[in-house]
Amino acid sequence: MRIRALAIRIIKQFLRDKRTLAMLFLAPLLILCLMKLVFDGQAVSPAIGMIDPPAAITEKFETLNAEIISYSSAEDAQAALKAGKLDAILQLSGAGTPELTLEGSDPSTNRAVLLLLQNVLQNGAASSAPAITYLHGGPDMAAFDSFGPVLIGFFSFFFVFLLAGVSFLRERTSGTLERLLATPIRRSEIVAGYLAGFGIFTLLQASLIAWFSVDVLGLYMAGNIGYMLLINLLLSLTALTLGTLLSSFASSEFQIIQFIPIVIVPQAFFSGLFNLDAMNPWLQKLSFVMPLYYGADAMRGIMIRGEGWRDFQTDVYVLVGFSCIFALLNVLALKKHRRM
Repeated sequence: MRIRALAIRIIKQFLRDKRTLAMLFLAPLLILCLMKLVFDGQAVSPAIGMIDPPAAITEKFETLNAEIISYSSAEDAQAALKAGKLDAILQLSGAGTPELTLEGSDPSTNRAVLLLLQNVLQNGAASSAPAITYLHGGPDMAAFDSFGPVLIGFFSFFFVFLLAGVSFLRERTSGTLERLLATPIRRSEIVAGYLAGFGIFTLLQASLIAWFSVDVLGLYMAGNIGYMLLINLLLSLTALTLGTLLSSFASSEFQIIQFIPIVIVPQAFFSGLFNLDAMNPWLQKLSFVMPLYYGADAMRGIMIRGEGWRDFQTDVYVLVGFSCIFALLNVLALKKHRRM
């Protein structure tokens, strides 16, 4: 009887907690649907630029599902390669050695282009092996060098979100926040104070991750580590403001964890760990509302392609915008905690 009574109490507790039931039954289905949409998308074909390619060569590449883009000059093709519109440039000079320039930032794309070129050359498109150069990276770049910048941003975002949410929740449950709201202090000052306090540790974490990734793990680093630290800090600040915001709608640490399938998991799918071009076009647009997408894009640009401020400044402005919006919503969310 005692076991039965205890089991019935647990069942009733679950039935009263609608959020837990949703996480238990609906969250796995949501994630599985998202995975199907991500992995069961459209085929991705390497984009190869050529300068006035012969029709026979174009046909051979197209039969292998490669996308050939014709340019009138090598300068136009190089500009498109630097802008990320091409995966490679192939130049054929009569009976001479073909010249292949790979964009180089994604090892899997590099291998796909080399495999395509090998198949074309076997069909007699050229008499000799191509001379290969890399715009970014090189032949020794590992897959972890490509995914590393994304993983740095993801783990920074995840742990800051989790710790900020739990810490701010404890401020509420312990009564500290309620006592603060009973004073003349403004809600905006409370939010700014909490963000400044948490932000110090966020800065230390961002610095530690940047140093450890480059100096200890030896991740490929072509750009300025100061820029990398800036993006990581902004990404952590976005996670901090989002975590404190969502903690306002949670009553326990367990409910903070319930936000992970809804907030964190989709960020991973749209961060660049998976090829966004392989997704359906309508699904790709969801990445524009994911803060991690902008952080990971800037991190990869800095670390792999050595980009400067002009190249990733848009990502910075978007991350700052996310942080400001979440901070403003934090101020508004404190209204329900202030007793009039």
